[in-house]
Amino acid sequence: YFGGYPGAAPLIRDIEVRWRSYVLESLIKPSIETDILMMTRVDKPALLKQTFELGCSVSGQILSLNKMLGHLQDAGNAVTLAHYLDLLEQAGLLVGLKKYAGTEHRRRSSQPKFNVLNSCLLTVQKSYTYAEAKADRTYWGQITESAVGAHLYNSGAPQVAVCYWRESPFEVDFVLARGPYLTAIEVMSGSNTHAVVGMNEFLRRNPGAKPLTVGTDGIPVAEFLSYAAEHWLG
Repeated sequence: YFGGYPGAAPLIRDIEVRWRSYVLESLIKPSIETDILMMTRVDKPALLKQTFELGCSVSGQILSLNKMLGHLQDAGNAVTLAHYLDLLEQAGLLVGLKKYAGTEHRRRSSQPKFNVLNSCLLTVQKSYTYAEAKADRTYWGQITESAVGAHLYNSGAPQVAVCYWRESPFEVDFVLARGPYLTAIEVMSGSNTHAVVGMNEFLRRNPGAKPLTVGTDGIPVAEFLSYAAEHWLG
């Protein structure tokens, strides 16, 4: 919930409103208004900020850029959004994970799965307290999956490709790939038979892949986050 920024750590045990204010004003705002806008040309700064906020709110979800256009003001076109998403990735804020596929063309043309690169970038967008977030099982599951995705990307890329997989109605949360090594990862925050079916189908299509479950009935989240992505490759 509180993320991993060192500067925010002393405020975790303080009043949560101070922690939230620090993340918004001292981390997010400078990253967008200074790091990005002062280093590259951005024709629509307000759209960049909207793209960041919407992308964070749907972290862990697959959403086409064309669908995003309907949620943004003065959105322009999908090419503009793709460019802004690249800038946010370079700034270490938000990434659009690509689908695991057999060809580079299919990966590049896939819909992105949004994932914050620090879990507090998700939680700070919503006015839930820590206790309220933990009590909402669906939201807590989103936070947990986002934290796992952020850790895999931050500790693995670019050497280890971090993707997702979906062939409707089947889906796997994350796929790690490097050379001949392939690992499929499901993040479980409760009973989810749909996730089991998706994993089984992925393994049927990729028999050499290593399956991993993180969370319920699997590797404890804290243990999983203590190893880099490379450690979990099959």
